[in-house]
Amino acid sequence: MNHEEQVMLVTGAGSGIGRAIAVSLARAGHRVYASMRDVQRKNRERASALLQLAEAESLALEVLELDVLSEVGCQAAVNHILAERGRLDGVVNNAGMLMTGLTEAFSIEQVARIIDTNALSWLRVNRAALPAMRRQGSGLLLYVGSTTARLHEPFLGPYIASKVAGDALAEVLGMEVRAAGIESVILVPGAFTAGTEHFAHAAGPAYPAIEQQYGDLPGRAATLGERLNAIDARHGGALDVMAVGRAAVEVVAMPRGLRPSRVVVDGQQKGTEEIDAVAHEKQVAFLAQMGLKDLAPPPPYRMMELDRRGEWHALGGALM
Repeated sequence: MNHEEQVMLVTGAGSGIGRAIAVSLARAGHRVYASMRDVQRKNRERASALLQLAEAESLALEVLELDVLSEVGCQAAVNHILAERGRLDGVVNNAGMLMTGLTEAFSIEQVARIIDTNALSWLRVNRAALPAMRRQGSGLLLYVGSTTARLHEPFLGPYIASKVAGDALAEVLGMEVRAAGIESVILVPGAFTAGTEHFAHAAGPAYPAIEQQYGDLPGRAATLGERLNAIDARHGGALDVMAVGRAAVEVVAMPRGLRPSRVVVDGQQKGTEEIDAVAHEKQVAFLAQMGLKDLAPPPPYRMMELDRRGEWHALGGALM
């Protein structure tokens, strides 16, 4: 395992999964730049809370202004890190938003905005970071994906479209940067109804009059969180977001060349790992036919499982 200090950039680190990853990496001994937008106003309290935690625990964690919707902002943030540290070992693309409701009722502008936030922002951040990683001959691109990219659900149309788009960009870019010594891993969380602000801050459709034409279906959409809570209860309780942080720490600690392409951390135990395994097998076989097997991603990986005592622990092992 690699326990050397890594210089890591985490986007959307003000709350939820991003905060859990930033804190977990810092506690593991890495130097973390926990980024978010509008540090001086909207996210001032979040930034202050992170800095207080870092001081209390003597963590190498700094808060950094970064708006993932701004190409200039992404480059400025990376330039700041390089000026201070001279290198950037890893990027965690986490910043995102949620929309819930009936798909027809969302405006085109809403769908474009969530795809921009949840998918195109990854390309902006990576474009800022990759030149330095290529010069280093090493680097790690980590992404916070979603099980919904594999198993689609109603009432999450724009969100799922954005996660599918991000997943595809991450996977293809991962193949293209491998020759430069840069690795790519997609963390695949299930749904978290607690510990994040996703559901509390989820945007609804712009055209409620369209939803009204669907009878009682909008009412069923409003119970999405309750339905997920019920599934969690059947599996022994909701998974804490820190589990994704622990998964990120384990991925960073893995030796170069042995990291998996995907790591599933799913409290609902949907079984997307099996889909990942089949998709990987078919992908490698096709790339081999094209003479591109050397660019194929490594196998996916099952990270966490709930034991009989209700505790989550690492399983390890590639899904072949």
